[in-house]
Amino acid sequence: MKIGLLEPLRVTDDLLEELVQPLKDAGHEFVSYDEKAKDEEELYERSKDLDIVIIANRPYPASVIERLDQTKYIDVAFTGVNHVGMDAANKKDIVVSNASGYANRSVPELSLALTLGLYRHLVTLDQETRATDEDLPLIQGQEIAGKTVGIIGTGKLGIATAKLFKAFGAKLIGYSRTEKDEAKELGLTYHSLEKVMAESDIISIHLAQTKETEGLISKEQIARMKKSAILINVARGPIVDNDALAEALNEEKIAGAGIDVYDQEPPLPADYPLLKAKNTLLTPHVGFLTDEAMVKRARIAFENVEAFLDGEPQNVMSES
Repeated sequence: MKIGLLEPLRVTDDLLEELVQPLKDAGHEFVSYDEKAKDEEELYERSKDLDIVIIANRPYPASVIERLDQTKYIDVAFTGVNHVGMDAANKKDIVVSNASGYANRSVPELSLALTLGLYRHLVTLDQETRATDEDLPLIQGQEIAGKTVGIIGTGKLGIATAKLFKAFGAKLIGYSRTEKDEAKELGLTYHSLEKVMAESDIISIHLAQTKETEGLISKEQIARMKKSAILINVARGPIVDNDALAEALNEEKIAGAGIDVYDQEPPLPADYPLLKAKNTLLTPHVGFLTDEAMVKRARIAFENVEAFLDGEPQNVMSES
């Protein structure tokens, strides 16, 4: 079969060659590209003769998939597949897998980092320290210990995040469609979404984006938050009503927000509400992006390919 990696996986050439060699030894052809395709037409040209396509987080739309005649498998080296034309893939009986699990450490650590950044005013203190040699008005921060942390979504990422906050001495409560024994063993108590929003000092979101979760953290839910509470979103942007979040921040109805994900991928337009919202700490969708996570991601992606070639595809996604 002809296998193509359509965008870089952010790993060393040596590791990539290590992962590719078993495929070559088995007689498969492999091609890769050092840069992302400039547009959909180039993406199609790279894909049209491939049996197996490997992508990461670059959009792979229905308009490309609908034109593919050769492709049997799309291997997504990413957790979410919202950037893939899943309906088109399903109609053409193309199997799609993701790389679930590679960011199970990196994303929770960013949630904690955003919390610490807000609680200790790190960006402001850094800027003020660099800006003057005069006495500075020191900003008093807060500690995580003793705070109530609400985990929205207690899958692997949510539980990993709960473990980090527990290590800092926080009390854990949570909301999830399915209650997990592992979460309960950590001391997490499940409640309704409304109660978690109302009682948490720190809210950390770890849900997948589905039709059911889009807009779940609505204006009404944000209005339930304490004035002293902060909201962290390292999951998916459309889960939160970001216009309502920006409004709550600017009106000082909540204390802060740490956001890594948005309604669209950065760069964000100049008029995007959160860019000018008070007491926000924004990062450009990098929760998954650590050296260690990139190695894990690449290994999972190539394990997916080998599993598909063996007739036992793994990490198969059935819907967007």
